[in-house]
Amino acid sequence: MGKKKEDDNEHHVSGQANKPLSLPPHALSYDAVSNELGANVKDGLTDAEGKSRLEEFGPNELDDGPGVQPVKILVRQVANAMMLVLIMAMAVSFGISSYIEGGVIAAVIILNIVVGFFQEFNAEKTMDSLRSLSSPTAVAIRNGNTEVVPTAEIVPGDMVELKTCDTVPADIRLLEAVNFETDEALLTGESLPVQKDAEAKFDAETGPGDRLNVAFSSSTITKGRARGIVFATGMKTEIGSIAVALRAPGKNTRPVKRKPDGSAKPHRYAEAWGLTAGCFIGRFLGVNIGTPLQRKLSKLAVLLFGIAVVCAIIVLGANNFSNNTQVIIYAVATGLSMIPACLIVVLTITMAAGTKRMVQRHVIVRKLDSLEALGGVTGIYLTPSLHDQALTKVVDICSDKTGTLTQGKMVAKRAWLPCRGTYSVGTSTNPVDPTKGELFCHDLAPTEIEVKSESGDQEGGGTSYEELLKDNAPLRDFLNAASLANLAHVHESGDGWKARGDPTEIAIQVFVSRFNCNRERLTQEESWTHVAEFPFDSDVKKMSVIFENQATNMKMVFAKGAVERIIGSCMLVRWNEGSEPTEMTEEHRDRILQNMEALATQGLRVLAFASKAYLGESGGSTEYDRAAIEDGLTFQGLIGLYDPPRVESVGAVKECHQAGISVHMLTGDHPGTAKAIAAQVGLLPSNTKAIAKDVADAMVMTASSFDKLTDDDIDRLPVLPLVIARCAPNTKVRMIEALHRRGAFAAMTGDGVNDSPSLKRADVGIAMGQAGSDVAKDASDIVLTDDNFASILNAVEEGRRMFDNIQKFVLHLLSENIAQACTLLIGLTFKDETGLSVFPLAPVEILWVIMITSGMPDMGLGVEKAAPDIMARPPQSLETGVFTIEIMVDMLVYGLWMATLCLAAFSIVLFGFGDGDLGSNCNDSYSEVCDTVFRARATTFVCLTWFALFLAWEMVNMRRSFFHMQPGSKKYFTQWMYDVWRNQFLFWAVIAGFVTIFPTLYIPAINHDVFKHEGITWEWGIVFIEAILFFGGVEAWKWAKRVYFRRRATKEVGKGNDLESKVFEKYVTVSSEERIDTESEKKL
Repeated sequence: MGKKKEDDNEHHVSGQANKPLSLPPHALSYDAVSNELGANVKDGLTDAEGKSRLEEFGPNELDDGPGVQPVKILVRQVANAMMLVLIMAMAVSFGISSYIEGGVIAAVIILNIVVGFFQEFNAEKTMDSLRSLSSPTAVAIRNGNTEVVPTAEIVPGDMVELKTCDTVPADIRLLEAVNFETDEALLTGESLPVQKDAEAKFDAETGPGDRLNVAFSSSTITKGRARGIVFATGMKTEIGSIAVALRAPGKNTRPVKRKPDGSAKPHRYAEAWGLTAGCFIGRFLGVNIGTPLQRKLSKLAVLLFGIAVVCAIIVLGANNFSNNTQVIIYAVATGLSMIPACLIVVLTITMAAGTKRMVQRHVIVRKLDSLEALGGVTGIYLTPSLHDQALTKVVDICSDKTGTLTQGKMVAKRAWLPCRGTYSVGTSTNPVDPTKGELFCHDLAPTEIEVKSESGDQEGGGTSYEELLKDNAPLRDFLNAASLANLAHVHESGDGWKARGDPTEIAIQVFVSRFNCNRERLTQEESWTHVAEFPFDSDVKKMSVIFENQATNMKMVFAKGAVERIIGSCMLVRWNEGSEPTEMTEEHRDRILQNMEALATQGLRVLAFASKAYLGESGGSTEYDRAAIEDGLTFQGLIGLYDPPRVESVGAVKECHQAGISVHMLTGDHPGTAKAIAAQVGLLPSNTKAIAKDVADAMVMTASSFDKLTDDDIDRLPVLPLVIARCAPNTKVRMIEALHRRGAFAAMTGDGVNDSPSLKRADVGIAMGQAGSDVAKDASDIVLTDDNFASILNAVEEGRRMFDNIQKFVLHLLSENIAQACTLLIGLTFKDETGLSVFPLAPVEILWVIMITSGMPDMGLGVEKAAPDIMARPPQSLETGVFTIEIMVDMLVYGLWMATLCLAAFSIVLFGFGDGDLGSNCNDSYSEVCDTVFRARATTFVCLTWFALFLAWEMVNMRRSFFHMQPGSKKYFTQWMYDVWRNQFLFWAVIAGFVTIFPTLYIPAINHDVFKHEGITWEWGIVFIEAILFFGGVEAWKWAKRVYFRRRATKEVGKGNDLESKVFEKYVTVSSEERIDTESEKKL
């Protein structure tokens, strides 16, 4: 089947469809292409037809090559420092004929490789599936609705809508192209964008670079918008033919530095070979590949490898470097004691489980580096939410496209015409149904109206649109501009009103539809014909269109955009009722801005409309001067759009503040609108009276004000802005840089191609899964599948949970390693009759504790739920990473305490209740003389095993008592029972650890020959007492830590309990003068 598919791709003709048409699509009219493909240019394919064609033609994907490679995964299980120690230990054991120890070590190696292979194989498959979840999407028309469809599910015959910043999902024959240009450098090498012409037809032999009526898969749209029919998908696309070349593997060899004439001295070859060898060894050991955490742990493995060698040398030195088999085995055991053999396996499982859990919480991890990074986020920058997206953003309100902080369900609440007053819309139960909600008219301007409610309802009943339009030319001109300078579609179908397009434009189109001035009616019944379009541009912050009325042959320019930009382009305004347009003065502009402020302070996003007659030439080859066309306009009025904040946004922002994370909003909205929304969700303090003026000015800024500041000026600001309005792409980058200069760690959200630089520059780039462009997703570290701000908090919480769990099992494993190593090194003092050291723990016992006893509990710790206070703690430092001072001190305390108790157990059995005779040859075989040594060793082994199992439960919370891990619980004596049962994986792993001790103790041959110990009887009393002492010591240490951290927190935070006071305390107490004084003191 695969061979047949390859042959089919090999014989595919360039430019043809998956199922060849009569001619290549670029040589046919779009009507002919539509007919031959069985497409529906109005309603698109049905879901059933789309599914049928997907089964027929397969997914729209390029061949991804080898994918998950089992052989490489298998090699990685062997290629690490920890495994090398085990292999060396096995070789030494077999070399000195210690076949039992060698066989056990070999079994551990095989077990580690097998478990590691399957776990990493599953993790690779998980990440592979996650990459497909975050793959690009396309906007296709299905069942008459605009739907966001995964690119892989696009099929021949699909009707696709394209816009600026999108990546073309397949090869598409264009039906409509408005100022449409694509970047085809990847395909043709052409560095300049190519302008497309949907009406053109070309010869069948025309090359790809000259097929101007086709948009090619994987090309990027640089300008305009278009609509077309998919004719080729997957490997049948033009880009599919060069996919193999694009997947050429990279080289890991270092080049030889040569002179200009091409020659090189011998030392340059040696240098290149040395660097290549170093790179190979680094990759082999894992110290220069993988995530930062994986690299850090690989370096730890190399360090432990070195420590293991040193420990083995110490053992040999303590025994005068004797070549006695027992001495060598003791050295092997001491080396093994420093190797946490299951660490990498547990880490892999934890990360795989974490990524799956994040998907359930609407977060897709694209780069594993971000898992560690999420736990250290100190600031989140939102830019932008849907209430401030570009006017050309296409989303489908029927598919519940939502904003980040806001719901994304915009409603036009008010419109103001200078010569007629303010028009308001009453409460509506359906934001896309123009028949819901009454219309009201007030003669006053927004600055003169007292707002009685959020909805803006007026007293009494509404007025019909017919009555409002009667003898009202200014209103009709306003509605024409609002309707035609608009790309959204609002129409009534059999199952209700539907809309597609940008939420802003949908809201405006619904508003004009209330007056029966829908774009479709104007273009069909009133003969308005589209001539040209100038899409929204983030630099000019407006869009405009040219329409011609076929009945009167009159051409008009209609413009829409930011109020400041529109009035800057206006020369005329109709200010008084019944008067003709007069010259716009500065007084008029000031009055317009005052009314805009009045609407913005109500939380409305305000846009302006203008128009003028167009007297220039038009046609297919006409070159338009946009600046001239958008100049000399007549101001028509303002419209206020309301996008209510999400219900969960307020709680999510509050949780961020509790977690020590500051939330900032970078938006394209007017400062008044931005400030109102920010106040509603809790980004700004409710009490601003106590804030110094310079701090208050810095809290909310416009991009123009921020961009005028030099880097030094920004660094002198008392605080960085919480809200930046009228934000430009460069503003976001400068904000991230300013944040980094202050030592902060930032997550930045974004959805457009212009957000890519800031997403790349941020420590964690977060893209929107539904509204985000493909370019933004490619630049991001994680993708939110529901575009919800609360999901960012989920990601941070999951990042902290995983970070906590990794710390827990790393601490657990390394504490055991320290305990074992200290027990064996101090145990060198136990000398037998021949003067050789007798080990308190046998090599197989050590391996058993490392792999069997600890392995499964550590996996249980890796999937432990988040601690109750995880989001009430400040972010952890990523400079120190997993190995914080607390972790390293805990490691020493727990390790030394366990070693002390183990040595005490060995000594009590041997010297307290025994005769202290260490016998002869007790490291190798059992005898009556060695019975006491074997019992002491068994007691030590059981104690260490119990300590390891109990420590796993203690590690569930590294500070709270095992007996009271849930704050606020009233179950003072039984809460621990619920806690140990809550994580059932960990519970049964610990129980299994207890049960498996008994076969090792009491099965003949296994106990004497393999584990080198004897079954115990009365010694269980010592085990129980030491277990109680172990618990007591750990609980005492945790209590001391809690006291210390409580006192430190009291000093840092003070006694205030009000969250808002704590969060905004620095805004109240810090001014720029104080900041300068502090900096001066530091310099002195």
